[in-house]
Amino acid sequence: VQLQACGGGSVQDGGSLRLSCAASGRTFSNYVMGWFRQAPGKEREFVAAISRSGSRTHYADSVKDRFTISRDNVKNTVYLQMNSLKPEDTAVYYCAADGGGVMTTVEAKYQYWGQGTLVTVSS
Repeated sequence: VQLQACGGGSVQDGGSLRLSCAASGRTFSNYVMGWFRQAPGKEREFVAAISRSGSRTHYADSVKDRFTISRDNVKNTVYLQMNSLKPEDTAVYYCAADGGGVMTTVEAKYQYWGQGTLVTVSS
């Protein structure tokens, strides 16, 4: 499956952005989808995941209650709505797809990755 992420940009502290990740090539609804991020000088980390149907979600503690992951299995797209953004949210954000069926936070479980989109939050 090919993934194309977009929606990154520069916002002020407290602002909002919505990232999108469009999938093509295979049946989108067969994949658990996740968002990860990598801040400058740091390792990539889990942000959020959503089950194949969209009925279940999971978030990193650092983004819980601020970020919302959702998906549209008709449009083959997964979203990450980010509210109350903080400077520490600055990172390149990646969407990823896992064909294993079980929602996971483990980066190595995701087989397919988008190219990343940069989010910069200034204070």
